[in-house]
Amino acid sequence: MYSDKVMDHFNNPRNMGEIENPDAVGQVGNPVCGDIMKIYLKIKDNKIEDIKFKTFGCGAAIATSSMVTEMAKGKDLEEALKISNKMVAEKLDGLPSEKLHCSNLAADALQDAINDYLNEKDKENNVSEESNA
Repeated sequence: MYSDKVMDHFNNPRNMGEIENPDAVGQVGNPVCGDIMKIYLKIKDNKIEDIKFKTFGCGAAIATSSMVTEMAKGKDLEEALKISNKMVAEKLDGLPSEKLHCSNLAADALQDAINDYLNEKDKENNVSEESNA
């Protein structure tokens, strides 16, 4: 049985779609259940200015994707990296135990996208340092 919040985010997902020319993309999947999540980020001044998701999966996967985007939007990257699967499930007033892996995917996809962005920034900084040397 799903909570009212899970059903709301499943029936009315927030931030669904793609961002054109995103600053970062994170993608995770669970081959066992078939859920695949992709999160797109637009980042300005180290804050998540915009976030969208595309999810192929069950209702819980869609609901957790929607909730994680709500939780991360407007946050600075350091704060957003702290969003855990447990926090996502709690914000949705819980998930059935057999669906908890869906909340893991949502937090993992967000962290994957942020790490993608930070890794690219590191590469850019290293290149500019080398060209200044």
